[in-house]
Amino acid sequence: MPRSLGLTTYLAFARRQPPQLAAITTPRPAGELVWLHCADPKRVRTLAKLGQRLTRQRGASAFLITTPQSKPPQGLPDEAIWQSCPSENPNDIKAFLTHWQPDLCLWLGPELRPALIDAVFERNIPSVLLEANRTKIDQKRRWGPEPTRATLMRFTKIFAQGKDARSRFKKLLPETAEITLSGELMEEAQALPVQDSDLEELRASLSGRPVWLAARLQPKELPLVLNAYRQMLRLSFRTLLVVVPDNAEDAPDMHRTIQEDGWRVADWEAGDFPGEDTQVLFAQTPDELGLWYRLAPVSLVGSSLVAGAGGRDPLEPAALGSAILYGPSVRRYLNSYTRLANVGAARIVKDAESLTAALMFLAAPDQAAAMAHAGWQVVSDSAAVSDMVIEHAHALLDQQEAV
Repeated sequence: MPRSLGLTTYLAFARRQPPQLAAITTPRPAGELVWLHCADPKRVRTLAKLGQRLTRQRGASAFLITTPQSKPPQGLPDEAIWQSCPSENPNDIKAFLTHWQPDLCLWLGPELRPALIDAVFERNIPSVLLEANRTKIDQKRRWGPEPTRATLMRFTKIFAQGKDARSRFKKLLPETAEITLSGELMEEAQALPVQDSDLEELRASLSGRPVWLAARLQPKELPLVLNAYRQMLRLSFRTLLVVVPDNAEDAPDMHRTIQEDGWRVADWEAGDFPGEDTQVLFAQTPDELGLWYRLAPVSLVGSSLVAGAGGRDPLEPAALGSAILYGPSVRRYLNSYTRLANVGAARIVKDAESLTAALMFLAAPDQAAAMAHAGWQVVSDSAAVSDMVIEHAHALLDQQEAV
């Protein structure tokens, strides 16, 4: 495929840019390597979760993710290898692609890098543009004719975000271009594991008692939770509170606080099962959150009521059928909370009074069930788009293996 005048002019300009790529010291892992580029730092967790799922299905232990920033983003999976994206200088691009030798590129825009994308094409590396809607090229990096159309033609496949976007791309690109309609790529939730026998025994022993979970709590959040629970008992005196600290090292002090506050506590790690008079069931670690989210119709996702902790993943309880309450400090998972709140699956609380009001509202089983269903729908919609992308990624990687 010959380059257009716009792309040729852009590449000539790119050669004049100074190289910026530092020496790559991280070794390339053996075997297949999937490279994911995220132009929007707010979406990096979403793309990383996709890469994590894809590579695990393929039996790989790592994947590469690049961003425009010079520092690695927070919250990446352990198996992710991060690197700052190379500049448009051809020497940087050559060093990057020669070292990593990716088998597939998944690009989450909207900003395109024509020189890098063209080099990927020239090396016969399949590439997929995700969530294509409004694409752009940094005006500081180009002059001359517009290279956008030619750059888009370098992608093996394009996932257009919505019917309008697909129509625009079909008009812009040749008939041979592979353009597939898809929705927004959203962060996925993996169902946390559970020991079925524990879940069955707990449900049997509780005999229909209402359960409320306060998960991943910071020590400073515990007094607020206990205060709200005390108010809640006036409405529903049989309600059981399950408390799970965010950090196991905080567990002894938090357990002591609950006891000194006069509550009747069962210690799960010590082998205690909640009796009829148990008020608080205390689990010292978050290792069994898959059990607690399944057990509790309503979950307060902690590390969100005090500044600094950044919130914790709300898609975990949403995937397991629990209505979600959360505090205002959720910057690390803001996109996920916003999605859930917009459909009525999550409700923000700010203090003991608003938490109590939310709990009383959700004491009605139909209200909690409606929120849980809305959350499950969000999780299902997220999986549908990811499934489509992963299916096509598998096909492209299999084709590479066959060559």
